Amino acid sequence: MPTSFVQKFRGLLRAAMATVDAESGKKLGQCIGVYAFYDYDGEPIYVGQTWETFGTRIGRHLTGQRSDTLAYRILDPFEVAEIELYPAEGSRQLAKAAKTAALDALEYSVYLAAIDGSKYHAILNEKIPPVSPRIELPPSYRFPLVPAELREEREHPDVRIARRAETLARVAAVAHERGEVSAGLRRVIVIQAVRLADLAAARLAFAEGRARPAPAAIDVHELVGNVMAEFSDDDEDQVDAN
Repeated sequence: MPTSFVQKFRGLLRAAMATVDAESGKKLGQCIGVYAFYDYDGEPIYVGQTWETFGTRIGRHLTGQRSDTLAYRILDPFEVAEIELYPAEGSRQLAKAAKTAALDALEYSVYLAAIDGSKYHAILNEKIPPVSPRIELPPSYRFPLVPAELREEREHPDVRIARRAETLARVAAVAHERGEVSAGLRRVIVIQAVRLADLAAARLAFAEGRARPAPAAIDVHELVGNVMAEFSDDDEDQVDAN
């Protein structure tokens, strides 16, 4: 039997998936499109697109079923406090190439919005979405996933520091065990380490009665480089030349 938290978390997720999209008249759980995850601070942490339904893909992400994001230990489902859904049902009626381009543009635009909205200006995507024209974002649906009566316990800094440290250790272990992993996975390790350091520093500052360190205390861009497009072969050649 799942814990009370897990049961209520899944209940909120089911309620979100049962919400009817005003544009298509379909339940969101049966729609395709782009989704974003947020942590307890409202910080964007992950953006993805799905040609499956939201119900199928997000279910795999957040209920412990297999997905690349979970297999690589990139995402801790219990750090996801909110989801935002951008249905793209109109894309189903387009030709395949146009459909792919439309969903890529939506995903990249949501990704850019997440980068803009992040105090780190970086999120936990192993793969940066394909660079596409930025579009005006369509109406979206945002839902809390953490039961209000359990939020105080779950968002306690010590709980979050412990879970975030465990997540970082697991993704680092994946890189160690597999040996050859993507540059994106190594970027995620750095970003997760930054997120851990920021939260731990805030906890220390609180204990000492001083202000929380500013996000600019850590130069994330200097640590991870470009987060607007994947590191290309041309970039690698340039590094070698230098």
